[in-house]
Amino acid sequence: MLRFLASGAFNTALTYVLYLLALRYLSPQMAYTVVYVLGIGLAYVLNRNFVFRAHAGWRSVVAMPLIYLLQYGLSLLIVTLWVRAGLPAYLAPLPAIIVCMPIVYLLTRLSFLKGAAAPADQ
Repeated sequence: MLRFLASGAFNTALTYVLYLLALRYLSPQMAYTVVYVLGIGLAYVLNRNFVFRAHAGWRSVVAMPLIYLLQYGLSLLIVTLWVRAGLPAYLAPLPAIIVCMPIVYLLTRLSFLKGAAAPADQ
């Protein structure tokens, strides 16, 4: 889990810097989209080589974008419900992160496992 958190922090920091650079040449929406896709690719590489040190073939390649799409949808739902409840909008991402992080970790871990069991050191 610590490697997952560390890789997520690294991915977030790097993609934010890339977003700021892309803003010089692209609209905010296009810059965000390009960097988000790059972030999914980076997450795959980090999860495969650093976090789980495993590869489950095409299953893990296909699963990553689907996991991030699920995360985006669930996070958006949580943010929307939070704001509709009259709670401060600037805090809305926090419960989304708290709810989504363990779900994304478990789904990502499952996508990288070969067979039914996790590697012993994970």
